Amino acid sequence: MIRVQGMAGLRVAVLGLGRSGLSAARALIAGGAEVLVWDDNPPARDAALVAGLTVTDLRRAGAFDDVARLIVSPGIPHLYPSPNKVIVVAQEAGVPVDNDIGLFFRSLATPDWNSFDQTPKVIAVTGSNGKSTTSALIHHVLSEAGKPVQLAGNIGRGVLDIDPPGDGGVVVLELSSYQTDLARALTPDVAVFTNLSPDHLDRHAGLGGYFAAKRRLFSEGGPDRAVIGVDEDEGRYLAGQLSEGPGDDRVIRISVARKLTGVGWMVFARKGYLSEYRKGKQVASIDLRTVPGLPGRHNHQNACAAYAACRTLGLAPRVIEAAFHSFAGLPHRSQTVAEKNGVRIVNDSKATNVDAALQALLAFDNIRWICGGLEKEGGLSGLAPGLQNVRKAYVIGREAAQFALGLEGVEVEICTTMARAVDCAMTEAEPGEVVLLAPAAASFDQYDNFEQRGEDFISEVRARL
Repeated sequence: MIRVQGMAGLRVAVLGLGRSGLSAARALIAGGAEVLVWDDNPPARDAALVAGLTVTDLRRAGAFDDVARLIVSPGIPHLYPSPNKVIVVAQEAGVPVDNDIGLFFRSLATPDWNSFDQTPKVIAVTGSNGKSTTSALIHHVLSEAGKPVQLAGNIGRGVLDIDPPGDGGVVVLELSSYQTDLARALTPDVAVFTNLSPDHLDRHAGLGGYFAAKRRLFSEGGPDRAVIGVDEDEGRYLAGQLSEGPGDDRVIRISVARKLTGVGWMVFARKGYLSEYRKGKQVASIDLRTVPGLPGRHNHQNACAAYAACRTLGLAPRVIEAAFHSFAGLPHRSQTVAEKNGVRIVNDSKATNVDAALQALLAFDNIRWICGGLEKEGGLSGLAPGLQNVRKAYVIGREAAQFALGLEGVEVEICTTMARAVDCAMTEAEPGEVVLLAPAAASFDQYDNFEQRGEDFISEVRARL
């Protein structure tokens, strides 16, 4: 556990009692704070009472008398589409609002570090798509290289639940926009921006607010190194804002759209090959086509980001390449579930938006595509470049018929349920084809989360093997 520093003897309120809220409460108590907790959900409050926490209704007048800080869980809106009532009460009382990420960065360093030969490092990864795979891949490479490394944040453990890093330790964090938007301290040693596509627009009042939340990871503390995907306007802008000139190698630009040229530090992937250039000369190359755990252009972008981050820590290209080959990938992200009679079956339930689903469609040919769910803002027109690879779409979800209307030029079957979609797709699939779950939609119309949707897909597939 990371004991929260600077709060000893102070009263601190925690709003939201999911994983991050409970973790923050425990870490605050371990740091000597008096902690008051609240959740709008009665069962969560009951569980907190059983755990011995002090539950206090933070909505009432005077609730923030003598409270030094409010710690908010990431799922609770603090500004858009409207702030939670507790946050309004805290702000009216002049109480600073923070989250567990802010507590982590203010509490990570300890006097013990003065005796270390190598100061611990933090690599923080954000972006719209690929955050989890990139973070897990960095963690895997560092583990294979023998580095003491921990994975936390939006993946793995809560940031305050990890062990204090020792001499030469590395902490890899996946951070969502919900986490970066509110943290009062953001000071990673290496910050990674994968890409940007429209998502969570209601929470951030539009694409500009969404990008601004991501940008805070780079602007609030100023990382020593920044790895920036420059295939969108926002990434190019961010790289330009951070760089002092073309040769500033504190900024590493990455791309899967084109060869990057110039005198700076570049990592890009073209036609399946990752290349690293520094000062205009090629330093290394990796054939990603032979890496089974990283199929498709979107995973090649993840590989570029992870490669660049690991290079900032001094790892040799050959060490990174060897680790790539032993990376198995993450569940629900281009996960090969089975192969039967020449048909490959792939679970990409994490493709919850149009851009992520498009990358999945572009990664394979001859696709029997299972899609649908709770459609997000912006429509489905962005899928058009990948539809040429689709033999037929099998649409699930409560609004399957409406979703199907957005798939112009593709043969569609309205299935509604996962069971029917899997049955139809596997029955009709021919050798050389791919049955792909890449929903391009949220799961909440039928499932609690994308993981549950993916597990249902896997279960239905295995029942037919």
